Amino acid sequence: MNNSIIHSYNKFSELKKRNFYKLFIIVLLLIITLIIFFFSLSNGSVELSMNNIFTSIASMGKAENSHIIWNIRLPRIITAILVGASLSLSGAILQAVMRNPLASPGIIGVNAGAGLGATIIIIAMPIYFYYIIPAAFLGSLITSLAIYLLAWQRGARPTHLILAGIAVASFVSSLTSSIMIAFPERIHGTVDFMIGSLNAKTWSHVKICLPYTLTGIILTLLLAKRINILSLGDDVAYSLGINVERTRILLITISSLLAASAVSVAGLLGFVGLVCPHMMRLLIGSDHRFLLPASIIFSAALLTFCDTIGRIIVSPVEIPAGIIMSIIGAPFFLYLLKRKKN
Repeated sequence: MNNSIIHSYNKFSELKKRNFYKLFIIVLLLIITLIIFFFSLSNGSVELSMNNIFTSIASMGKAENSHIIWNIRLPRIITAILVGASLSLSGAILQAVMRNPLASPGIIGVNAGAGLGATIIIIAMPIYFYYIIPAAFLGSLITSLAIYLLAWQRGARPTHLILAGIAVASFVSSLTSSIMIAFPERIHGTVDFMIGSLNAKTWSHVKICLPYTLTGIILTLLLAKRINILSLGDDVAYSLGINVERTRILLITISSLLAASAVSVAGLLGFVGLVCPHMMRLLIGSDHRFLLPASIIFSAALLTFCDTIGRIIVSPVEIPAGIIMSIIGAPFFLYLLKRKKN
């Protein structure tokens, strides 16, 4: 029995090395994402048939139920796709840079920094709402650089980065809580932000995060080969002509931009950046030329699915996507801890 399991595992390991298999998985993920997309469009407090959906889309807002499709569900789904892509890529970058599968923007403090910047705008300076992403990016970048500097000891070792990130995240979270205490009359709308929610997202939210998310995605995909080299270790990267510290700082900056884009519209949504890239790594391997696109697609499907389940499970009451994602992500995080310990 054990020999059979070992043989099957070896065959799967060999299969993961083939580009045809990786492309097949990506195409399969695209099909699953499309199915979830229409599932999300059709389900909610008002159930719509596929005929209603296609008619509403084709009529460009003139048919019955078009308002539900065009102004409520479609922008919410697109926001979920953008947020999922941003967090999963941010997580994939951090896991590669730190060479640790437990690294993610939510765990090591990148999200906390973005959350602090966003909280300052939302609570302390709400009249500057359209500066929320630059503020979140600045908070995320400062936090990331602080983590990097604290972890520096003749080079930034992955373990030191993780420990410094956890410490900085706790400090930044306390600053966020202090701001909320200082403005108690303005915190009534921040519960969804702290949990992570896609409730009531509109086209304005899509417009806010779209340019930053697309920029981060393009830059990350262009750097896929460098990320592969960096994942092999500093000595190998140096021998191949890569400036390790400069590349690492560039990647951390892109990770901060992606995390800021997501946090600014969906709040402190956890586990997406941990679960999605790691699950895809288990499925198709560590080649970032395939891992990054697969993570983008899978995260779009997963976050959209979690948000849809949150909408329909106890309808008309909505459960924030962050809660559903935590139900999935927390056991997976414990699994990673046990697997790493073994």
